[in-house]
Amino acid sequence: MKNKFTKLEKSWILYDVGNSAFILMVTTLIPIIFKANALNNGVEESVSTAYWGYALTISTIIVAILGPTLGRLADEKDRKKKFFTTFLLMGVLGCALLGFIANWIAFLLVFLVAKVGFSTTNVFYDSMLTDITNDDRSDVISSHGFAWGYIGSCIPFIAVIALSLLHDNIGISTNLSNIISFIVIALWWFLCSTPLLRLYTQEHYIVREKKDSVFSVFKGLGETFNKIKKNKSMFYFLIAFFLYIDAVQTIITMSTAYGTDVGIDSTQMLLALLLTQIIAFPASIVFGKLSRKFRTRRLIEIDIIGYCCIVLFAVQLDQAWEFWALAVAVALFQGSIQALSRSYFSRLVPKDNSNEYFGIFDIFGKGAAALGTFMMALVTQITRSSRVGVFALLILLVLGLIMMLKIPENDADLKKGM
Repeated sequence: MKNKFTKLEKSWILYDVGNSAFILMVTTLIPIIFKANALNNGVEESVSTAYWGYALTISTIIVAILGPTLGRLADEKDRKKKFFTTFLLMGVLGCALLGFIANWIAFLLVFLVAKVGFSTTNVFYDSMLTDITNDDRSDVISSHGFAWGYIGSCIPFIAVIALSLLHDNIGISTNLSNIISFIVIALWWFLCSTPLLRLYTQEHYIVREKKDSVFSVFKGLGETFNKIKKNKSMFYFLIAFFLYIDAVQTIITMSTAYGTDVGIDSTQMLLALLLTQIIAFPASIVFGKLSRKFRTRRLIEIDIIGYCCIVLFAVQLDQAWEFWALAVAVALFQGSIQALSRSYFSRLVPKDNSNEYFGIFDIFGKGAAALGTFMMALVTQITRSSRVGVFALLILLVLGLIMMLKIPENDADLKKGM
């Protein structure tokens, strides 16, 4: 395998650098700001955590509806970039507006818009993998996307953290600090997207004799679901992915809310999560290289086992050093489980209508965690304990591992010439 990446591959990787800055804010500052606003309005910590979880769940449901339907439409010639651009702007503008909003309910609603924009954009971005590289390189390219996303997103994040911690020293109010922070992240996201917008061309597409009506779109989706059910490898993988990635995404998005509930200082959490980004960079690249020697599926199974251990450790967490240890553990598996799942699925799907399949994939995927966030939010609200809510995620991981072990031998498992 040639080590050099093409300009198109680099531009695709660079987009991950841009959008990762937003998702880093989702796992750090955004829930902290939201919970502070909610607390000022007399809302209990556990209740605000539940509201945060419900908001994430609602965003996932919306994307679950939009992803496959728009994905089918985007499989037609030259449509993928148009949909990508539309939802990119929706996410970027939503992110920029968050700093101007003080009311906790309005803040949650605008965040919902930004999160839907982010997650729907990822449907089209993930499916671009089949256009920008080949099957032999997909594991490595996908891993580098996550790896550089982790390390690259630290650049604006460090600036935002510095502003958040030192704004009083330079005579800036907390509100102005928040406004500047969200605008910086939004600009970073958009600027990192411009090379991909300029270079990307849709190579794989379907030519349909008639334009899709609403009825034909849903009929086509039904046919696609039937094809997936007949393909045992794809069907079992999607069920497994639905289970384990819901738990993974819940851990990512609910980490700071959980840390706040168990009494971890916000500064300690932010610095620990910054360490996660830094360690996840080499960890993702290492797993990408390991995929040349070992089956991608087996590496995913190792990641799931790693996350089972993470959940068990998180349940008893109540000290700052334990949160730091947890951050390091998450960093080892976070990038690889997402990157290798994406590239493994890209080898299972037909290339010409990959967007429709990735729309279904994204119901369970990168911007998801519907079941996980809802389960954690509901259990937390019922028991008044975030610890019990976290422990419930172990069920998803174990079931996901069982389904991975049921996947039959398939072409995506075969070692290609690297």
